[in-house]
Amino acid sequence: MLAVLSVAMPVFLLILIGGFAGRYGFLGRDATGALNMFVVYLSLPAVLFQAMAHIRPADLLDPGLLAAFGAGIAASFVPALAIAVSCRTKLGNAAMQALAASHCNTGYMGIPLCRMAFGDDSLVPGVITMVITACPQFALAITLVEMDRPGASALAISRRVGRALVTNPLLIAPVAGLAVSIAGLPIPLIGERFLTILGAAATPCALVATGMMVAESQEKFRPLLVGRLVVLKLFVQPVAAWVVAYRLMEMPPAWAGTAVLMSALPTSASAFILAKLYGREAATTSGAVLVSTVVSFFTLSILLAWLT
Repeated sequence: MLAVLSVAMPVFLLILIGGFAGRYGFLGRDATGALNMFVVYLSLPAVLFQAMAHIRPADLLDPGLLAAFGAGIAASFVPALAIAVSCRTKLGNAAMQALAASHCNTGYMGIPLCRMAFGDDSLVPGVITMVITACPQFALAITLVEMDRPGASALAISRRVGRALVTNPLLIAPVAGLAVSIAGLPIPLIGERFLTILGAAATPCALVATGMMVAESQEKFRPLLVGRLVVLKLFVQPVAAWVVAYRLMEMPPAWAGTAVLMSALPTSASAFILAKLYGREAATTSGAVLVSTVVSFFTLSILLAWLT
């Protein structure tokens, strides 16, 4: 148990510190936005670029990882969407509910937690899961929201979705790194050290920023709805991933563990940012981020004890 706590506690202590900072504002009113921008546009992209620059392109198509992580997303996204639509919720709002039930906090919590639990062997599968959440899953949610806009044409929807993806630094960085890997270009020693130093700030800053964003949220949410989404996120999604990773596919231990652990993460703050941007279910996604982050302290600790 001590070994598990040594992995989980530093992560949640950093989130807790961020929560205090956000609650009492002793870092200033603009600290959350500035720290979040630093993580999204500088530090985390450095981690993603460096990891992808050293990856083997064939690893991106690993069927086990794609199947396990994809099954987890589908097992929570589809029921959440179907239930919402059956309750006559607008498609755009239903899409945000489904995103809140399935969008994992891969960058802010997942990569730091997986590296602590499984070492650097988890970095490549961790980056792949992050690319999945940053690209196809986000694209699906944005497409559904755009489809719900009155008079939206297929061309307009494609243009908006494409713009949202190509301007996302968390997608640009791994794609650029993959291009370097495919081209066989070596990264100079100075560049490697620069990326390492910049990327080292991603873990503490991302976790502190998560705590600050959760603490500063003032949105009121519907408890029963948020509870349903959190159950799908923290229980249904990782169970589906575990069945595929450990029962249906043969995967390296670190890759299987990463797929399950990433699936068990709380709802990403990115879902709340997207909901806020479109004005769809902002209170619901905010509540899902808050409740799932708090509950995940216990669920992730149990899962880590079992996996390790």
